[in-house]
Amino acid sequence: MVEEFDVIVVGGGPAGSSCSSFLAKNNVKVLLLDKAVFPRDKTCGDAISGKSLSILGELGWIKDLELLPRGEVSGITFSSPNGTIVDISFPKDSKQGINKNDKGNGYAIRREVYDNFLFQKTKKLTAKTIEGFTVTDVLTENNKVIGIKGISKDKKQIEFKSKIVVGADGSQSVVATKLGLNKIDFNHHITALRCYYDGIKDLRGTIEIHFINSMLPGYFWIFPLENGRANVGVGIVTKDIKDKKMDLKKAMFDAIENEPLFKDRFKDAKLSSEVKGWTLPLGSRHKKLTGNGFVLIGDAASLIDPFSGEGIGNAMTSGKFASQTIIKALKENNFSEEFLTEYETNLWNELEAELKTSYMLQKIGRIKFLLNFVIGKAAKKKEVQEVISGMLVNKAAKQKVMSPWFFLKLLFT
Repeated sequence: MVEEFDVIVVGGGPAGSSCSSFLAKNNVKVLLLDKAVFPRDKTCGDAISGKSLSILGELGWIKDLELLPRGEVSGITFSSPNGTIVDISFPKDSKQGINKNDKGNGYAIRREVYDNFLFQKTKKLTAKTIEGFTVTDVLTENNKVIGIKGISKDKKQIEFKSKIVVGADGSQSVVATKLGLNKIDFNHHITALRCYYDGIKDLRGTIEIHFINSMLPGYFWIFPLENGRANVGVGIVTKDIKDKKMDLKKAMFDAIENEPLFKDRFKDAKLSSEVKGWTLPLGSRHKKLTGNGFVLIGDAASLIDPFSGEGIGNAMTSGKFASQTIIKALKENNFSEEFLTEYETNLWNELEAELKTSYMLQKIGRIKFLLNFVIGKAAKKKEVQEVISGMLVNKAAKQKVMSPWFFLKLLFT
């Protein structure tokens, strides 16, 4: 006999866990599946956004979050292609962006820790949770998704049915792929590498974003974690990597060993992990997120911020919005694409303006003289520092940067 649920959520990361938790808190019978066994690593920059903080606040989990091992960051360090460096403190009154504690500092938490925290919290709420379960296909009937099938940890073939299936299984989503909704547009897609180092000199207690010549039109980052560890990585639009035929791993280590900004800082540092790559489907283009009996959330919905590369906050936001529409669908007993499209509409109303602005900022980041100009001005002018800081933590500040008047004003400051 096939076991049935109200909702099946495929993927227990931030998107799937947040969606499952909101549903379970509203007495929805949820099955949460993940192919991994937690805790598990997830390749990422590890910075926790203020959107995530907002969702965690709604779930009542902030105090528990603050008990996790973490790095604390007080601001952002930018460097320009010509080598100008500027340290910018976080806005003290910001309610958005980087997760901030009472000291005004933000957090960077390894995804192995953060995702396990979310998953274990969610596991206590859901009707059933299965780890080590690989979804292999989506079940359909009369042009409607009615469940999934897959292979359990002990190699058994199992089917589960539900009224709605939520695809929260990442950029390589099986759910999206089986439904024909996972085509890649390399213009709206980033390839990134990440590793961990111990013992990097002169960690500033800031998130470091370096626009070095060898990585343009992408950037090199250093994010401080707990106990002197740092998350180090690079990310570039995938089409540029293909056009330039870049060996991204070689380029990253060449920068570490030879770039004047880094070579002394990394001289005595030790690589403490393997180098892992991953892909980031960007929210700079719309993707179909709903259909009869299903919704897509998180990276499966292509919601990565095109400028910062941050995806956790948008993933958790999509989980929340999806849960709201699903709860309504269950009450109305209506699981049609027409009804579920409300989720898609509400999500884009929330995120689209910000994602469009971030896409334009990404384009500015491709222009070397503009990077040199803006970061150079920021090194001299407090006002410019505040606006740049706001780009990563505040929607209004992003819009201000996009105004032609902002650049005109810079010319005369």
